[in-house]
Amino acid sequence: MKLKRREMIAAGGLAAGALGFSQTLSRMAHGMLAKKDPKEDKLNGYSHEPEYRVNKETGEITLNPKQQVSYTTCLGCTTICGVRVRIDKETGRVLRVGGNPFHPLAAANHLPYETSVKDSFIATSQHQELGQRNRATLCGRGNAVKEHHSSPFRVLQPLKRVGPRNSGKWEPISFEQLIREVAEGGDLFGEGHVKGFKELRDLKTPIKAEAPEFGPIANKVGVITSVNDGREALIRRFWNQSFGTQNFVRHGAWCGGSWRSGSGAVFGDHRAMPHAKPDMENAEFVIFIGTAPGATGNPFRRTGELIAKARTDGKMDYVIIDPVLSNADNRAAGDRSNWVPIIPGTDSALLMAMMRWIFENDRHNKDYLSCANPEYAESRGFPSYCSAAWLVIQEPSHPRYGKYLRGSDIGVEIEEEKRYGDDDPYIVLNEHNEFESAINLMSPAQLEAPEGLLLNGKDIKLKTALQLLKESAMRQTIEEASAYCGIPVPVIEGLADEFTSHGTNASIVAHGGMMSGNGFYNAFAVVTLNTLIGNLNTKGGFVMGGGGFRDASAGPRYNLVDFEGKVQPRGIPIGRNVPFERTSEFKRRKEAGEPLYPAPTQWYPNAPGLGTEWFASIANDYPYKLDALILWMCNPVYGIAGLKKKFEEQLLDPKKIPLIVSIDPFINETNCYADYIVPDSLLYESWGWVSPWNGVPTKTMAARWPVVEAAAAKTPSGQPIAVESFHIELAKYMGLPGFGKEGLKDADGNPVPLETAEDWYFRGGANIAYAGGKPVPDATDEDLLFSGVERMRADLESRLKPEEWRKIAYLYTRGGRFENADQAQDKNNPEWQKHRFSNVLWIWNENVGSSRNYLNGEHNWGTAQFREPHFSNGTPMREIYSEEDWPLLLVSFKSQLLSPYTIGTSLTILKPDNPMIIHPDDAKRFGLTTGQVAKVSTPGGAVEGTIIVYPGVMRGCVGIEHGFGHTELGGRAHQIGDHTWPDAPFIRAGVNINDIGLTDPTRNHENIWVDSVSGAVVRNGLPAKVEPIAG
Repeated sequence: MKLKRREMIAAGGLAAGALGFSQTLSRMAHGMLAKKDPKEDKLNGYSHEPEYRVNKETGEITLNPKQQVSYTTCLGCTTICGVRVRIDKETGRVLRVGGNPFHPLAAANHLPYETSVKDSFIATSQHQELGQRNRATLCGRGNAVKEHHSSPFRVLQPLKRVGPRNSGKWEPISFEQLIREVAEGGDLFGEGHVKGFKELRDLKTPIKAEAPEFGPIANKVGVITSVNDGREALIRRFWNQSFGTQNFVRHGAWCGGSWRSGSGAVFGDHRAMPHAKPDMENAEFVIFIGTAPGATGNPFRRTGELIAKARTDGKMDYVIIDPVLSNADNRAAGDRSNWVPIIPGTDSALLMAMMRWIFENDRHNKDYLSCANPEYAESRGFPSYCSAAWLVIQEPSHPRYGKYLRGSDIGVEIEEEKRYGDDDPYIVLNEHNEFESAINLMSPAQLEAPEGLLLNGKDIKLKTALQLLKESAMRQTIEEASAYCGIPVPVIEGLADEFTSHGTNASIVAHGGMMSGNGFYNAFAVVTLNTLIGNLNTKGGFVMGGGGFRDASAGPRYNLVDFEGKVQPRGIPIGRNVPFERTSEFKRRKEAGEPLYPAPTQWYPNAPGLGTEWFASIANDYPYKLDALILWMCNPVYGIAGLKKKFEEQLLDPKKIPLIVSIDPFINETNCYADYIVPDSLLYESWGWVSPWNGVPTKTMAARWPVVEAAAAKTPSGQPIAVESFHIELAKYMGLPGFGKEGLKDADGNPVPLETAEDWYFRGGANIAYAGGKPVPDATDEDLLFSGVERMRADLESRLKPEEWRKIAYLYTRGGRFENADQAQDKNNPEWQKHRFSNVLWIWNENVGSSRNYLNGEHNWGTAQFREPHFSNGTPMREIYSEEDWPLLLVSFKSQLLSPYTIGTSLTILKPDNPMIIHPDDAKRFGLTTGQVAKVSTPGGAVEGTIIVYPGVMRGCVGIEHGFGHTELGGRAHQIGDHTWPDAPFIRAGVNINDIGLTDPTRNHENIWVDSVSGAVVRNGLPAKVEPIAG
């Protein structure tokens, strides 16, 4: 059944575009007049001189001696694309930024890595129309983010708060004072003694003597960061391996944590949380659910380029299932795309209904699903395998309920210490319904287990993983699912039909739209659908990222991992992402014969580090509090729904968190509560080695290096004050291992220094350059000249061995190390991906299925399933917040221009505000018109904003674009010493959906609303109401 294009929007954008038009024009004019650009040229207007000239006929190139072009990376969002930066040599000013043609995130057809820098310049010129074939581009945000370098709101020197927290008053201090005070502590603010990092680095004394499993006092220091921008390995070296704290988390739990955790359930790894992406260059059909290609997701720029090519030059059709219509489905796409609106938080209803149709119509790939091990799967032509046929213990009284049946369970002799480990085989049924080791079965395994199986002579309930998934899919009818999710039955059936009509050349993918009150199971269902058709690792299917080349590794040139005195952090993390059964409290209850559940609060054994739970732990001293909080380039108060209203008191009170240190180039909504702010490098001033988050099938490792001079103040030794110099100097002051004159070792064990950022990144670059047994070539003098790396030559030569430095320079001249595009497919089987996921895909995840919801004591279900959005103890949201009282649902969607930390005049003149969008039927119901100011309320608060009536949103929803409604980042005029910042009201424009996030009533409102399995924050599907504001 071929899906027909739905009737699309004929009009409606005109009125929206008119809103604020005069304001935009006036600010645009002001911005243009305020710029100090070159004089007007009769032909080229106010444009800059070209950075070089290429003769269209001969290809001869002439460099502009006034400018430099260098390859590095962007930090305008978490995608971190490769860029080419044009710099005015005299002023050091960044003139313009474009895409790096070597980097696959900037150029879908990236240049061969052996291309010289000179030829890469010619390849993007008009010579022989090469520039059309080798285009390397950035998004609007990537083009505009250079404004941050000259922002009047940058932090350029260490700051210490004056008066109470969040007073907006700061005292500039020297770097030496900063290091001394945070290390030594003392009566730093006239409020009593504050423990410094020297005192807090106690690796012996337990946090709580009655609960030694919580670990030592060192765990009372916690670090929250945003994303690994290529510098995290050095900072983890300090906090995890040298200082010794267990608590270091990224922002994932309030970004796309549910998607990653649900994917991790299928990939069998809830820590690393692997995930895959559609192979859009070769796919025939793709479903995007809770993500809009080219507008959201990561990498969104590359995805947008690939999908545009696929729908014009390729054979791919696609569907976007989302409450909000984005430009990913537009008139240019014709009938190649469809938008299917859905009620927020009902994704699993749709997905399980699709599975039901697939099972009922025998459209699942049984040949693939019956392959119980990788060898047999490969012999049948499949580059992956899954656990569909593996047997699961379903006897409730069995001590291993929810676990897969193992060889030792059926009498295979396994040493006690090896039971249930890698040497204890999983068990399946062969064609005679006899138990057999999954790893040895070279024929199809049975996909259904009969009743009456005997285990050690006793009848036991065993089912295959696929049986359990099928049972889950059959719990609701397609008609019931349709009524719940708002998608008609024919569309659900059509989606399932189309999805299973392309063999393995189809896939489904999700992202931030999964951040709802049932997000884990929604995401679990998305990845399970892919497994049902066996599309992983296949050309045109669901493919893994190629990964990067390891810099922070144990070789081949330098050992950046091991050092004398290295600490192995121990203890339960403050986010409680371990089983409750590991606690002394559980053991005491068990010994006393007391009820084991509920626990005092929720625990998350199937989740990674959870910054979403940190503040509740601090507030309730459970499992323990923090004595110091480090905030590095992160903004949880802005990014976590409901956090500010619930936990501002803890942030303001030094008795709750005695020391808060932030490392950031700006003052944001979180570090405005800090005691100290350390300036950090920014964008093109910065170092790093970073690989794509995903979406690139070839190995990619981008280099970021200071192509412009850092604007921040310098340390006494002349280094720019930044995250690296702060941690290196703090380590030296405290005498921590792994830093200083002999902080590193080469591959032969010879000591080398770790005293500057260059010491770390150059040696990491050496490992990259020599990775894989085949080192990269040497950079030529011409490469150094054309790329601007010439100015680093002396540093490279002084820190590296004679045979190394030109190879590391080769990386910097091209902006990294990049595997060529033709390496995406397996040479021996071009229908398979080269970089494949090799472990089993879990249809039933035994870690989930054997774990519990610790507030109600019930087992979690181990396959994808339909769950209503619910609070932590399992109570459906609508049982507490009825549709009668709260008739609408809120949904957030990503801005194409602004990100939560990338705002500037060039962007806000184009999009100054984020009006809240509502469907015409709902507008009529609530008496709203476009341009009207309205109040949107949830049980967590209210915001006021402008309304746009728009048919491109699901009925019953209010859509709010994310990235607006800041109160900091220039939205408040801070006083720095005697200087007061300018006021920038345009930064405060719009609303932030997270300001009205919910707390969880089933936890006595002790924390915000998070998913009960993944711990990810809930920002979609919030119960709401709207009312017009008179006047």
